[in-house]
Amino acid sequence: MDGAGAGALIAFALLLAFNQVAIKIVNEGLQPVFFAALRSVGGAICMGLWIRLRGHRFELPPGTLKWGVAIGAVFAVEFIALFVALDLTTVTRTSVIFYSMPLWLAVAAHFLLPGEKMHKAKAVGLLLAFAGVAWAIIMRGAEERGTASLIGDLAALVGAWGWAAVALIVRATPLKQLRPEMQNFLQLALSIPFLFIASLFFGPFIRDLVPLHGFLFLFQVFAIVSFGFMFWMWLLTIYRAAEVAAFSFLSPLFGILLGWLILGERVTAPILLAGGLVAAGLLLINRPAPGGKKAQVPQKV
Repeated sequence: MDGAGAGALIAFALLLAFNQVAIKIVNEGLQPVFFAALRSVGGAICMGLWIRLRGHRFELPPGTLKWGVAIGAVFAVEFIALFVALDLTTVTRTSVIFYSMPLWLAVAAHFLLPGEKMHKAKAVGLLLAFAGVAWAIIMRGAEERGTASLIGDLAALVGAWGWAAVALIVRATPLKQLRPEMQNFLQLALSIPFLFIASLFFGPFIRDLVPLHGFLFLFQVFAIVSFGFMFWMWLLTIYRAAEVAAFSFLSPLFGILLGWLILGERVTAPILLAGGLVAAGLLLINRPAPGGKKAQVPQKV
């Protein structure tokens, strides 16, 4: 990969890390699940307009509607878990745990998807990433009390499982026939009713709302859900999918950095070790099998 591509992917990984900081800040003004529902509404509108401007139809091939509803429900669970995690624990911890998604996808794919068996490097990567996640959940120092919770960490883990489940549904069902932007539109649009219903059980919709929260909400809708997705797809038209996916290891590291830099979160030795283990594991998971091809790791925006 050339320098321009590497620079663009590093910037994109940094943008995704800031995404979690933005979510945590907006959670101060909006109930997390209600915020997730509004984000899906805005994202679905933007993606729908993009699909229309590109001249594509919204038709679904036979057999895809039920899977569309399923992926909308799983997508909703994923983001309920992620937004609640960022409400209860730190960005640094959430980043390490949530971005372990390729670990869980690789394990599931080994058993469920043909042609995606583990090789030795991937197996070592799985062990490293799993050790990093376990270490992050188990080890919480006294300096993190009041800012991190076990429930928040477990919610981030559920979010990672939901993300892996979304990727499996896309790859193993008739939804793989759809264009990527249509897949994203279905996830956003069909998650909306699930998210709004779930938000009724998480307290008042409005907390202490200030203009900054509105600005960061718009940033979420346009820069992350809309522009971020299109930028990701544009990079995939230029570079090989495996090369693009390999940069996923930067996301937990940037999450730790931005949590400390912007939010003043304490970066402890255990969380640094956990982040390093997860990043090293993701690098090995993305390595190709001998004589084989690298698999794409879906990116979450």
